[in-house]
Amino acid sequence: MTVKLFADSASDLPKEFFDQDNIEFFPLKVHIDGQDYDDLLNIDPKTVFNRIREGHMPKTSQVSPESFLKKFTELAEKDEKGIYVAFSSQLSGTYQTAVMIRDQVIEDYPGLDLTIIDSKCASLGYGLIVQSALKTLQEGGTRQEIIDSINYHAEHMEHLFTVEDLDYLAKGGRVSKASAFLGGLLNIKPLLHVEDGKLVPIEKLRGKRKLLKRILELMEERGSNLSGQTIAISHGDDEELALEMKKMIVEKFSPRDVYINIIGCAIGSHTGTGTLAVFFLN
Repeated sequence: MTVKLFADSASDLPKEFFDQDNIEFFPLKVHIDGQDYDDLLNIDPKTVFNRIREGHMPKTSQVSPESFLKKFTELAEKDEKGIYVAFSSQLSGTYQTAVMIRDQVIEDYPGLDLTIIDSKCASLGYGLIVQSALKTLQEGGTRQEIIDSINYHAEHMEHLFTVEDLDYLAKGGRVSKASAFLGGLLNIKPLLHVEDGKLVPIEKLRGKRKLLKRILELMEERGSNLSGQTIAISHGDDEELALEMKKMIVEKFSPRDVYINIIGCAIGSHTGTGTLAVFFLN
C-alpha cells in the first residue's frame, strides 16, 4: 500500500522538492498590506524580505483547516496510508489543527490511516527531517521505518541561529519585548536554539565574526559524527553570510554535504532579514 508523506511550508524546502511523487505540502498563510498569500505558491521569500526592508511587518497564520480536510479526505478515499510531519506545535497551531481535522475525517472514514508527528523543529531543521523521511520511503522503507526515522531526527535535531533584529520575533510573541530591546540597544546579536520545540536564547555576542566562531564551537560540542552528516544552513536573504558559514563548516568538519536555502515566507516574516541558522544532529 502506498505511503503518502505530508509536510508544511515551515520546513523551508523549495517548491521543486514538493513537486516529487509521494510528498505533498500544506502552505502556511502570509498577510501583507491586507492581502493573503499561500507561502511558496503565490508569494516567494525574496518578495517578503524586500517588503520587510521597506518597513512592512508581515503576519502569518497556520495552515487552513480546509486544506487539511481536503487532503485527509482524499487520502481516506484512496485508501492510502499517510504520515504528516508537522511544524513545531510550540511555534504554530498547525499541528493541533491537523490532529483535530484528522479526528473529524475519521468520523466519516473510520479506516483512515494517518500518523501526525510534531517535529518540534522549524525551518531546515524540520526540512532535514522531511528529506530523510522521503529518502527512507524512496528506498523502500516500511511505514514504521519512516516513522522511526522521523522521530529519531526530530529528537536529535539541533538549531543554532541568530537574527539581525529581535523585534520581529518579539512582535510575533516568540521572544520577550525586553530581550529584543536590549539586543537592539547595544547592537548585540543573540544566539538562540530550539529546545523541546520552543525558541530559547543561549547567549548574546557582539560582532559577526565572534558569532560565527561561537556557532562552530557549539557544533563541535553538540554534534555527533559531523563529517558523516548533511548539515543545513538557512538564511534571511543573505546568501553571502550563509556561504561564509558553509566555508567555515567545511574547513572544520568536512561534512558529507552542506545544504543551503533561503528562509521561507512564513518563518521569514517572524525572523526578518539577515537571519542565519545552522542545523545538524546531536
